[in-house]
Amino acid sequence: MLQNRKILIPCEYCKKHANIYYDTDVKTKACILYFHGGGLLYGSRSDLPELHLHLLTENGYRIIAFDYPLAPSARLDLILEDVCASINHFTRNFPLYMEDGANNFLEPLPYFLWGRSAGAYLCLLAGARGKLDKKPAGILSYYGYGFLCDGWFMTPSNYYNMLPAVSETALKAVPPGIHTNGDLDTHYSVYVYARQKGSWIDLIYAGRQKFFYLDYTLRTCEKLPCPLFCAHSTGDTDVPYSEFLELCNRFRAQRFVASHNMHDFDRDEKNPVTSRLLEATLKFLELKLSHE
Repeated sequence: MLQNRKILIPCEYCKKHANIYYDTDVKTKACILYFHGGGLLYGSRSDLPELHLHLLTENGYRIIAFDYPLAPSARLDLILEDVCASINHFTRNFPLYMEDGANNFLEPLPYFLWGRSAGAYLCLLAGARGKLDKKPAGILSYYGYGFLCDGWFMTPSNYYNMLPAVSETALKAVPPGIHTNGDLDTHYSVYVYARQKGSWIDLIYAGRQKFFYLDYTLRTCEKLPCPLFCAHSTGDTDVPYSEFLELCNRFRAQRFVASHNMHDFDRDEKNPVTSRLLEATLKFLELKLSHE
């Protein structure tokens, strides 16, 4: 049976939690550390569809979904630092994440990083920056990116400019202070505004453009510390397919391609492509575990 336990994670600048999902009838064989999407401007650690949670936990994977601080209150340096701190907190405090009576572990288990969209970007960057105590067994990137291709993230989006125009006043709806939960009602319009104006990077990064490319893209990364699985739709409305191709070619990723015109195409749990994606994900996980 699927269980969900919430724990408090130490953090000096905001309240931060993690959700731990596991099946009480199945022994855990590996952990998956999950970071949600939302363009770094909105989203929640609780956004995983039920299908994903059930299928992965029934196959012996424990999912730990973390909070992280959101922009524009927090900028990329703090966000990435926090994500790396969460990953290291897991590896340094492994028993804390297993305290439920369902399992008895003497040694830490392998772990994978998993992100959707912006969460995938953060997982990739965390792996590339090399500040992790223990390297992951693999990275799952669902429609992620590394800002490898020029233009798309610093120019107005044709797709978002087909939506009603959002004004700069949308920023006033975001609560002050560093926080980790970005409701659609208050935060999504900020993302739409940023993509309509081509000012997305201005809301997530404060610094010289030169250092953004050096420190917060994958352009200077020649190799990741572990294997990579990438999933993307051909008609992605947020992240161009060319970004996916560049990411896969650069890091020799295992690919899953969906013929779809949606960014987060796997949110449709009834679409057969979602089931095929999860099946491909499980095959990747099993193969990498066999090499551990």
